[in-house]
Amino acid sequence: MNRNFLTILFFLIASISFSQRLYKISVQTGNGKSELSYIVRNGLDYVSAKELSLILGSKNYFNEETAKLESSFTNYLLKITARSQFVVLTKREDNQPKTYQIPLSTLFIKEDIFVPLVYMIDYYKTVSGNEIKYDSNTKNLIIEKADSVNTNLAEVDIKEKPAALSSKKHDVYDIVVEEKANGTLITLKTNKAIRIPRSSINSGILYVFLSNATVVPGLASKVKPVGLVSKLKQTFVSAKNVQLEFSLNEGYSRTETFLDPETNYLMITIHNKMFVKPENEETDKSKWNFDCVVIDAGHGGKDPGTIGVMGTREKDINLAVALKLGKLIESNLEGVRVVYTRKTDEFIELYKRGKIANEAGGKLFISIHCNSTESKDNGYRGFEVYLLRPGRTKEAIRIAEFENSVIKYEENPNRYEKLTDENFILVSMAHSQYMRFSESFSDFLNQNWKRDVAIPTLGIKQAGFYVLVGASMPSVLIENGFLSNRKDEAYLKSAAGQNAVAEAIFNSVKTYKEFYEKEIGK
Repeated sequence: MNRNFLTILFFLIASISFSQRLYKISVQTGNGKSELSYIVRNGLDYVSAKELSLILGSKNYFNEETAKLESSFTNYLLKITARSQFVVLTKREDNQPKTYQIPLSTLFIKEDIFVPLVYMIDYYKTVSGNEIKYDSNTKNLIIEKADSVNTNLAEVDIKEKPAALSSKKHDVYDIVVEEKANGTLITLKTNKAIRIPRSSINSGILYVFLSNATVVPGLASKVKPVGLVSKLKQTFVSAKNVQLEFSLNEGYSRTETFLDPETNYLMITIHNKMFVKPENEETDKSKWNFDCVVIDAGHGGKDPGTIGVMGTREKDINLAVALKLGKLIESNLEGVRVVYTRKTDEFIELYKRGKIANEAGGKLFISIHCNSTESKDNGYRGFEVYLLRPGRTKEAIRIAEFENSVIKYEENPNRYEKLTDENFILVSMAHSQYMRFSESFSDFLNQNWKRDVAIPTLGIKQAGFYVLVGASMPSVLIENGFLSNRKDEAYLKSAAGQNAVAEAIFNSVKTYKEFYEKEIGK
C-alpha cells in the first residue's frame, strides 16, 4: 500500500472520547453559581451536555443503547448523539426537526456526551433563550436571560434525498454504488431504520434480501454500477419483501453489512481479494514471503501507559515482553526478520509505528499492551486480543479510548481527524483484506494462551485502535493482563511470567507462519 493512501487513511481515523480525569468550569447564572464538568481535547474544552442542559433548565432523556441525549426546553427539543457531528433542533410550534453540523464530533465519556463548547454555544443560546458567554482562559461560563438571541444557524440536509425518490411510501429511496480503496461500498438510503438484511454470494451474484421493507419501483435501473458491481437487479418477492441482486466482477472476496446509526442507511461493503499474484513475474512473488514480523511495544518514554496496583509501569512490561518475543523469533524462525517500533524507553508517535511497519515490509504487526480498570486492586483480570473494528461493547470502547489517548503527547494530535460512521466503515474496508489473517492469528494466540499462560483469557474482541489503522498488514493488539489486578500484575512483572507470555505469542507466530504460507500457495 503506497504512502499516499496511508496519508489518506490517517485522515479517516476514528476519533473516540478519551477516558481521563474530568475538571470543573465555574458557571454563573441568575440563580447563583454552579459547576460544569469538562475535559480538554486538542486544545478545546468539551463540556457535559447533560449537565449544561440541566443548568439551562431542560429536562433530559438519555438513551444508553443509542447514546443519544434529548434535552427538552420550553420552545425547542435538542438532540445530540455521541461521536457525531450532527445536532438536531425541533421547534415546538411547527414540530419540524432541522439538522445542523458542527466542525468536530462529540465525545462519549462515562455515560455522558461531551460537546465542544465553542461550537455549541449558539445552539444552546437558541434553545434556551439565554445569552451565554465563555472565557476559556479563566474557565468561566456566564448565563444571562436575554430578551432576544441573535444566532445564525446554517441547516444541513445530511440525507440529501432526491425529491423524486424521497417519497415516504417507500423504505429504500436510493441506492448508491461507490468504488473505494480495496473494495466497493453500496449504500441503501432509507426513510427509516430497517432490519439489516440477509445476504450471500452465489455464482458471482450478491443476493441481498430485504424483509418487511419496500423499494422504489425501477430503482435498480437508475443505479450506475462501478467497482466490483457490474449490474443490479431488483425482484419483488412480495409487497413487503424485496431481493436485490448485484452481479459482481472478478476479484471480490466477502461482504459485510452495517447500519449507520445517524442516517439509518444500510451500507454494504464488498472486499477485494487480499493476494493477487502476478502470473509471469516470478520475482514479484517474493514480496508475499513471510519474512518480517513487526513488534510494537505500546507506550514508552513520557507516556508510561497504565500504572499497576504496586506501581508497575505498563511501558516497562510491554518492552520486556516485546524484546523476549523478538529474540525467540530471531533464534527459531529462519528467514524471518524482527523489526521493533521501539527497543528502548522512548516515545514513538502512533502514526510512526504504522509507518515503521509498512516501510519494513511487515507481514504481521503485533502491538503489545497491558490493561487496567478504573478501580484498582479488584478481581477483574485476564488476557484479550483485539482486531481493528468498531467497538461493540462499552468495555472495548473504553480500552480503545485509553490506548488512543496517547496522542495527547504528540506534537500534532490533529493529524487524527474526526471520523463519521461511514468513514470508519471505509477504514475497516481498507483493513478487511487482512482481516481473515488477523482473525486466524488471534485464534492461534487465544488457544496457545489458554494452554501456556497462567492469566485467564477473555477471548478475541474488536475495537478502534489508531495504531492498528496505520499498519497495512494483518495486525492485532494484545492486552496481556490487568495491572489493576495484583495477580496479573505480579505475573507480568516476573521474568517467568514474561517468558510464558512471549513463548505463547511466539508459538502463535510459528503456527501462523505455516498457515500463511499454505494460504498463499508457497
